[in-house]
Amino acid sequence: MVRRRSLAGLVGVTVLGLAVAGCSSGSGGGAPSAAASSQGSAQSGAAAGKASAADAAPADLSKFYDQQLKWTDCGDAKCADLTVPVDYAKPGGPTIKLAIDKVPATGDKKGSLVVNPGGPGGSGVDYAAAAASGYVVSKDVRSSYDVVGFDPRGVQRSAPITCYGDAQMDRYLAADPTPDDAAEQQQAAKDSRAFGDACVAKTGNLIKHVSTVEVAKDMDVLRAALGDDKLNYLGKSYGTFIGSTYADLFPKHVGRFVLDGVVPPDITGTQMGLGQAKGFEQATRSYVRDCVASGSCPLGANVDDGMARIRSFLKQVDAKPLKVTGEGDVHKLTEGWATMGIAQAMYDKGSWPTLTDAFRSALNGNGNKLMALADQYAERSSDGSYSGNIMQVINAVNCLDRGGSSDLETYRDDAKTFAKAAPTWGPMLAWGGLACGEWPVKATGKPERVTAKGSGPILVVGTTRDPATPYEWAQRLAKELDNGHLLTYDGDGHTAYKMGSSCVDGVVDDYLVKGTVPAAGKAC
Repeated sequence: MVRRRSLAGLVGVTVLGLAVAGCSSGSGGGAPSAAASSQGSAQSGAAAGKASAADAAPADLSKFYDQQLKWTDCGDAKCADLTVPVDYAKPGGPTIKLAIDKVPATGDKKGSLVVNPGGPGGSGVDYAAAAASGYVVSKDVRSSYDVVGFDPRGVQRSAPITCYGDAQMDRYLAADPTPDDAAEQQQAAKDSRAFGDACVAKTGNLIKHVSTVEVAKDMDVLRAALGDDKLNYLGKSYGTFIGSTYADLFPKHVGRFVLDGVVPPDITGTQMGLGQAKGFEQATRSYVRDCVASGSCPLGANVDDGMARIRSFLKQVDAKPLKVTGEGDVHKLTEGWATMGIAQAMYDKGSWPTLTDAFRSALNGNGNKLMALADQYAERSSDGSYSGNIMQVINAVNCLDRGGSSDLETYRDDAKTFAKAAPTWGPMLAWGGLACGEWPVKATGKPERVTAKGSGPILVVGTTRDPATPYEWAQRLAKELDNGHLLTYDGDGHTAYKMGSSCVDGVVDDYLVKGTVPAAGKAC
């Protein structure tokens, strides 16, 4: 994530385990009427509270919808602030400013294309800025659209959520992701509670208002402020959750929507954990297969042996962490750091040789290279500083969208169940749910199906061996959407657009630039 993963999205893995139509450049956005501001309430909701919050909101949001953006130069982009209410049910109450930027179209402008890289916690400002360097979208799309990004509420430049300082985050992320006995499990619960309490204490009331529904409402204010009647959108990973939620709330304002690497709004936290466990297991097997085929693989001579070697290695570093140097306050590669390093490489097949080299070093007692991969995952520099707050945002958003159980027995049972489906990743992702079980803020949402009834066509992109957003999730959302169209990419890594497939890029570009919807069953 402009690490390659940051451009692809992290997606809702809670920390403890692992931290997912026609175009118009219309001249006005205008504040919605009372009915329009809650138009999603007549549709099936993305989360409980979506409809009720909209229904409860006073009709007059005009001061937000009618605001004029003041753009200033910032490198290759232009930057501005967007003012939104902290609580849409109380638009006369406190407000926050969201950081936004745009990279202007290089040709005849069709409108704006809002982009989000995922997370929760990924910076849309950084993501959009990368478009100026040839990332994010193709030349044809750059020619046709202003590429617009925003840091969602709580993220980086937009009233950032703050929980721990750098040294505290190091200790938190180093913690055991697979607590084996009652004492370790109690400690995991204690650590989760302490982290949540710190987030509340340092962030204040905003911590109650960083749900995906509220981000989607912010995005509609952004649409209006940009002067667009319809929102054109490219969301990756968790950005698909924002996009589908928006489409369900505001179907009449859906322009050309691309949802790549899908997080379905109707899956539970347990389903998310199990799905990702299976996804990472499959991706890791693909990696080991490639490692073996390349020759001199340090993990063994076949896939099963390689997977077993990874599991035994993780048990070894759980019992006796490896020494690392030059990593600020981190001096040991724990199981927590090691799993992040391995996960980082699963997001992009181009990182597999780096992971093989890291395994070769780690199996000889040197954890530095695997720690360097973990640094990338956590947006951490080798001096111990964190460049973003994604690891502090993940729980705050996920736990508002989907609550969790505080019953340790639930996670013990889940760990056994997950391990049967995914021996390497299952236990860790089962215990990851505890973060929401101990979260101090009550969830405002729950899993619900979205349909976006009445929207234009929405392009859904799924990758067959995606670790973080399994292909089945893309199939699921494409079927649930009233006007969903699935594009399948038979490949590895997280998300598909601008990840090396000219076939995928061509289909997405034709849709964004020309409005061409791919034929049913289209695959690359």
